[in-house]
Amino acid sequence: MAPTPPASALADTVLPRLTRAYAAAADPERAASAAAYMRDAFPFLGIMTPARRKLSREVLAGTPRPDQADCTAIALRCWALPEREYRYFAVDYLRRHVAGNCSAGFLPTVRHLITTDSWWDTVDPLAAHVVGPLVAADPALPALMDRWIEDDDLWAARTALLHQLAYKSATDPDRLFGYCLRQAAHPDFFIRKAIGWALREYAYTDPDAVYGFVESARDRLSPLSVREALKHAPR
Repeated sequence: MAPTPPASALADTVLPRLTRAYAAAADPERAASAAAYMRDAFPFLGIMTPARRKLSREVLAGTPRPDQADCTAIALRCWALPEREYRYFAVDYLRRHVAGNCSAGFLPTVRHLITTDSWWDTVDPLAAHVVGPLVAADPALPALMDRWIEDDDLWAARTALLHQLAYKSATDPDRLFGYCLRQAAHPDFFIRKAIGWALREYAYTDPDAVYGFVESARDRLSPLSVREALKHAPR
């Protein structure tokens, strides 16, 4: 059952503007193409990303900086709408405002977003650009990621693998490599791909560490994970 959005005057302003603007820009032909690309799992309005973000700026013009209740209300109300573009608006909004405005108490909301109508298009930016900053800001939260990496929901586990994606030199390599090993035998494509992606991204910061880890764990990692991890390695 979806959580109830909190009261938010900002959400009461933004959502009507958003639905009017997006509905007016809908393109059924592009919507069908976008849905087909996503295996017809979700409905779309058919608004291309540049046009959608331009509309979003117009929708948000003159609105104040949100607090955590506003972020929660806007995200949950967008997730309650069927078309995928509303989810993309919410993801962009959270990416912009989560740092400094949201605390560890926002993570239950993010988990709902991650585990509801899940696919890589929403989960990955939430992992790297919403969960990642929240975890970085609170020393108690890496322990929560230690639980998510073992989660039965593969998208929560993928989030744990990817939450350090933008950390660069602030990455905890022991946690990254440990997570990769804990999920190395997972049969799902999205987990194996995430392992490789997380390692490849850290390789831009410390290629020797990634190369050494992959060599030491090659017999445990899937060929997909190894291939992705070493795609841009210098050796």
